[in-house]
Amino acid sequence: MEDKVVSSAAEAVSDIPDGASVAVAGFGISHRFPSTLLEALRDQGAKNLTVYCNGLGSQGAPTAQLLAENEQISKLVASFSSRPGPPTLAEEQILAGKLEFEVVPQGILVERMRAGGAGIPAFYTEVGAGTKVAEGKDVRYFDGRPHIMERGITTDYAILRGYRADRYGNIQFRGGSRNFNDSFAKAARVAIIEVEEILEVGELKPEEIHLPGVFISRVVKTTTKVDVKTLPQRTARPADSRREYNGKPALSRAEIGRRAAALLENGAVINLGAGLPNQVVNYLDGRDVVLHAENGMLGYGGFVDTDRADPDFHDAGGNFIDVLPGVSFFDSVTSFEIARGKRLDAVILGAYQVGSNGDLANWAHPGRPGGGIGGAMDLAVGARSVIVTMEHVDSKGRPKLVQECHYPITAAECTSVVVTDLALLRHNEQGRFTLEEVAEGFTVDEVLELTGMTVDVADNVGVMQEAW
Repeated sequence: MEDKVVSSAAEAVSDIPDGASVAVAGFGISHRFPSTLLEALRDQGAKNLTVYCNGLGSQGAPTAQLLAENEQISKLVASFSSRPGPPTLAEEQILAGKLEFEVVPQGILVERMRAGGAGIPAFYTEVGAGTKVAEGKDVRYFDGRPHIMERGITTDYAILRGYRADRYGNIQFRGGSRNFNDSFAKAARVAIIEVEEILEVGELKPEEIHLPGVFISRVVKTTTKVDVKTLPQRTARPADSRREYNGKPALSRAEIGRRAAALLENGAVINLGAGLPNQVVNYLDGRDVVLHAENGMLGYGGFVDTDRADPDFHDAGGNFIDVLPGVSFFDSVTSFEIARGKRLDAVILGAYQVGSNGDLANWAHPGRPGGGIGGAMDLAVGARSVIVTMEHVDSKGRPKLVQECHYPITAAECTSVVVTDLALLRHNEQGRFTLEEVAEGFTVDEVLELTGMTVDVADNVGVMQEAW
């Protein structure tokens, strides 16, 4: 078999031409991007690229943002074009019309890549039905529910990152860093991967090979070293921060997470969205609750600080995590099979708005180009229960519980329970929400006055703090 090891990253990407389509692996804002290859492609300078990725990552780190900063991208197909924080150069290019953007749900992106690599031209999915991503796509009904047609994707090149490889291109991944690498490799005509260690043929045991060399064209050694302590991290408000309404303190962010955690049954398999839903992790000790992450993990533990961080052990939100006995790692295709296959008991997500019929809107915000769907559409459609945690009103004092969402929706009629800093509401069989609990110190009337939808009120409204 052919020796696929090349001497340098520059050589590995030297033939990528202007106008090529390139899939770039990597996850979150900074974790495990193929940084050596990205730096080489930036220096090589190919222009008018169509880039497929989860997101470009963070500025100021060796992520796919390097290509946007060098104005090498003409079209971006991704799950994220914007994230909280200052606008990136890529966002500015989208607003200026220099960069075309197509938003794709995260799980559907990897499934489209998997399909393309498997020679499947198209498939139907319930994910995205009734939302902005369905516009212009064929819709058919299966079992009485609408499904949209998604096309398989193939690319000219893929730029990937693994842990170890042999000279035949057999690849071993490590921890939660497998993510999109498998599906992107299979969809590409030429798959180029950087690894930390190159072995002779036979030094990788057969059971250690996660991706066979038939899918890999070139292997190069990683030379760009990234210290996890220097990686950009998501910024979040302190767990003890809280708002006041009518001069009285509402629940803190930590307390919202505590109340949501109390809704979970022991043994439940759950997924936590980024931001506020992460507070739930702090209240799962001894609960036997199994955590699932979109980048490919099941059964991991709580968060650790950077002093204990391993760069390959992180969740989909970029939090470094503890590894528990029984944890398993896999690729994102498998992760979303767990989600869309109805194997998640619950998903806990943040939201910009929730409509009175249960519509969820949490991916696009006015004033920012595109948006950030991530895995939320797949999760909201696939989970047996969707729990939303959020503050009762937005930063301008407007209700987030509304009669009808005017932000683009993530999924229709999917929300089961809403936990805010003022109330717990549960969607009922009549297609409305019932107010079941209010925060200590607040009356039902005070909560209803800050609620922008018509709700039913339980006969005996409880106190949120008494439920944990």
